[in-house]
Amino acid sequence: MSISDKYCVIMAGGIGSRFWPLSTQKFPKQFQDILGTGRTMIQQTYDRISKSIPSENIFVITNKEYVALSHQQLPEIPEQNIVGEPLMKNTAACNLYMANKIAEINPNATMIVLPADHLILKEDVFLEKVELAFSLASSQDYLVTLGITPTRPDTGYGYIQFVEKKNSEYYKVKTFTEKPILEIAKSFLESGDFLWNAGIFIWNVNSIHKAFETFLPDMTQQFTACEYNAEAEISCIELIYPKIQKISIDNGILEKAKNVYVIPADLGWSDLGTWTSVFENSERDENENAINIKTALTYDSTGNIVHVKNTKAVVIDGLKDFIVVDTDKVLLICPREHDQQIKDYVLDLKSLKKGEKYM
Repeated sequence: MSISDKYCVIMAGGIGSRFWPLSTQKFPKQFQDILGTGRTMIQQTYDRISKSIPSENIFVITNKEYVALSHQQLPEIPEQNIVGEPLMKNTAACNLYMANKIAEINPNATMIVLPADHLILKEDVFLEKVELAFSLASSQDYLVTLGITPTRPDTGYGYIQFVEKKNSEYYKVKTFTEKPILEIAKSFLESGDFLWNAGIFIWNVNSIHKAFETFLPDMTQQFTACEYNAEAEISCIELIYPKIQKISIDNGILEKAKNVYVIPADLGWSDLGTWTSVFENSERDENENAINIKTALTYDSTGNIVHVKNTKAVVIDGLKDFIVVDTDKVLLICPREHDQQIKDYVLDLKSLKKGEKYM
């Protein structure tokens, strides 16, 4: 396929509430340099895919609140390619919106959809699998996803079950499963025919359109009202978004479609969704502590992740397997094994008087 028919959409609209208090409504995690690499998560996502797709074919869809931040961090992308959603409606709506927008520019387009905040250590493998996905999706009526080879029975990820097929480079998808309980996650791993769902999708604009018409006809109808890449687009989108169903692309399309295929990939992948996943992907000292500053002293402390402002000195004594995060407005101290509960802390804090200001 011609390189001019390849497009990318980076989804950058989330708030990353499991990553609070570093990730806030004003400054979500995709715009932060979480691992101290010198590039933010969204910049790393762009750096990776720009090796395969020209900048003018790369789009970002985010919340309208983050459009300016996206421009600032990705000056390489044409201004009109950064699109702001008026409301958060989960991932089906933004996928249809961008497929319509891109199809209007190039009716032969095949697009890859990437979350803005994922870590991929094996970049070469990623680009190789992306090439395979593009060649499949551009020549067949396939909805393609990359599935990550699981390394542990993780309950924080969705799973993709595949059916054996002659070609070992890709398989037909049998089922999608939302985050399972531990017993089920263990049985998935033992069976050997499950992969992690990384939320990376590749499809031709015509194939995804057909799927939307079949499975989400009302939403498809709403979106046909707009004229894309024209002056009236923004006001039209503002009108239709309040009426659109809030549903994920997984629930709305992929769980129902019969033409979904998965490419297994060992990418050194993490969605950096929790403080534990950051701990696992950070450099650690001889006591297994991951600390982001040089001015820290630890005594009899192991397995902690400490993230504080560079201007502070920190002394920790007798702490094991804890998360310590200090920002301008919030100090969080909790056991690492409770990192899935951070969302609950955020909700409880919101209900306090003036709690919003800590979000």
